Amino acid sequence: MRDQRLWTWHIGAGAVILVLLGLHMTVMHLDAIVRVFNPAPGEPVDWSNVVARGKSVFFLVTYVLLLGTALFHGFYGLRNILFELNPGAPAKKAMNGLFLVAGLVLFAIGTWAAWAGFTVARSA
Repeated sequence: MRDQRLWTWHIGAGAVILVLLGLHMTVMHLDAIVRVFNPAPGEPVDWSNVVARGKSVFFLVTYVLLLGTALFHGFYGLRNILFELNPGAPAKKAMNGLFLVAGLVLFAIGTWAAWAGFTVARSA
């Protein structure tokens, strides 16, 4: 039952990643067609456009959401691949702990970086 629920979350995370990466592709690579997220003229990576997106709570939330879903999706997928090698119970427990700690640490660092970027952009 637990594996079925985690697999459902894995698929759901993949769908969220698909939407958020679609948004990224639109903002960064279709700027000539969709200019709504890049208010200043020029490229999406020009400083004025980066700061404009950095001030947006919407982008802060999407960055953190993308980070969380990508970490879960990636680590859970890697866990399933490694579990197909049929390791012993202690190895499975160690891998679960390692992936959980690594995921939480990376999520904390990434969330801090997104928040720092947001606060710096707000003060600029």
